Amino acid sequence: MASALAAKLGFNSLMRKQPRSFSVRICTAESDMEFSCEVLDQEVPKEEPITLHFLAKFYPENAEEELVQDITQHLFFQQVKRKILEEDIHCPPEASVLLASYAVHAKYEDYNPDVHKPGFLSEEELLPERVINLYQMTAEMWEERITACYAEHRGRTRDEAEMEYLKIAQDLDMYGVNYFFIRNKKGTDLLLGVDALGLHIYEPDNRLTPKCSFPWNEIRNISYSDKEFTIKPLDKKTNVFKFNSSRLRVNKLILQLCIGNHDLFIRRRRVDSLEVQQMRSQAREERARKQVERQHLQREKQLREEAERARDELKRRLIQLQDESHMANDALLRSEQTADLLAEKAQIAEEEAKLLAQKAAEAEAEMQRIKATAIRGQEERRLMEQKMLEAEMLALKMAEESERRAMEAEQLKQDLQEAKESERRAKHKLLEITSRTVYAVTDFKDSVLIFRDSNLSFDFKDTDMKRLSMEIEKEKVEYMEKSKHLQQQLNELKTEIESLKMKERETPLDIIHNQNAEQGTSKHSNFKKVAIIVA
Repeated sequence: MASALAAKLGFNSLMRKQPRSFSVRICTAESDMEFSCEVLDQEVPKEEPITLHFLAKFYPENAEEELVQDITQHLFFQQVKRKILEEDIHCPPEASVLLASYAVHAKYEDYNPDVHKPGFLSEEELLPERVINLYQMTAEMWEERITACYAEHRGRTRDEAEMEYLKIAQDLDMYGVNYFFIRNKKGTDLLLGVDALGLHIYEPDNRLTPKCSFPWNEIRNISYSDKEFTIKPLDKKTNVFKFNSSRLRVNKLILQLCIGNHDLFIRRRRVDSLEVQQMRSQAREERARKQVERQHLQREKQLREEAERARDELKRRLIQLQDESHMANDALLRSEQTADLLAEKAQIAEEEAKLLAQKAAEAEAEMQRIKATAIRGQEERRLMEQKMLEAEMLALKMAEESERRAMEAEQLKQDLQEAKESERRAKHKLLEITSRTVYAVTDFKDSVLIFRDSNLSFDFKDTDMKRLSMEIEKEKVEYMEKSKHLQQQLNELKTEIESLKMKERETPLDIIHNQNAEQGTSKHSNFKKVAIIVA
């Protein structure tokens, strides 16, 4: 496959310098060719400016094997994506969603919900217009489906996302096929398809399923005379197929495509040349180097994330300890206030007890005075006895009240002792929390210093290179297993959006694709049919 190249040239500058021709040298894993053409001989519109697009003429059979250089892969990815969006390559809806998710990953890399918020794909052209019109889905619904697939591709690089896109696209029925209108000897209108695998004959209204196919390894000779084209199979018992095209220039283009695709088909099945082997070796070394760098960066990213998590945890613990310290200080303050209040109450109770004791002494003195005057007379004695009795009762009450006040004072003293003991315990707990806080901060600083002083080293040895090379080879073997997972993913996408499909908007190619899917027909199974056409 020729390396994809896109360029835009201004017509004015083109005419000022008056270049009559140009030549381009193309080097890929399968070919090393040089071609030239007369610019002024081409059928180009006489407009200003003229845009020239240099695109791939020959498509690879296996993009992963044949696209060696990253720039070649990227430009070919852009070309195939544009062909699918412009519907030059028919793509079913479920595959369109999956391809769109890989295209988004190739542009934005890993999905980040903090960055890639709803609406970030509103300006992107990701799906063919035919697919959008086929379903009753809003742009937000399509973006939700694409983003869900996009989030599953986390961990892939841009190059890997582009390669996954191409591996899916190369299995589409119209991938890499150049179509030409032809007529057989009976005058029946047909389509001739030329691709990397062979020649195909189609009905004019069905570009997906060929009526018959001629693999390159079963074709003996291709030739044309004037407007008549002849295909001779290797099997001499098989009839020769002849057809006519409308223009001689079209015949020349068909012949060029046949020769180029047939030559590449043969080269792919031979041992690579020394130059190709060197290119592949350099590509493997470059991919291995990038893999090592990616692993190194991933390791650094992981260490950085772990350090940030440890820092956040230490901050959280520090805040927790600070909160506990504030709570302990508040409890200590409340304990001190309670102790002061109890001490004040104890002092008041003690003063009241002293006052009651003084009143009791006064009552006792009054009783003695009454006894001394008891001799004054019986009546007076009786009155005095009554007063004495009342004084005794009053003294008894005062004594009981004094005893009660004394007990309250004793209880207040005990409460004061308990408050002091609680204050002592609160101060002890505050000292413990303060010591723990100092230890946590010291530990945090030490961990930071240890992290800053740690050195990361990586020894890139030959054994690592060999191991990476073996892993790359192993990935080729796992391709078939991944294809099964890919098909399952496509079926899941198709099931999710099938209920929203508007069948009245299906194009003829959509109907044919669905019939082929139900019958299990693919582009590769067509080569199992033997082409027998009576000219």
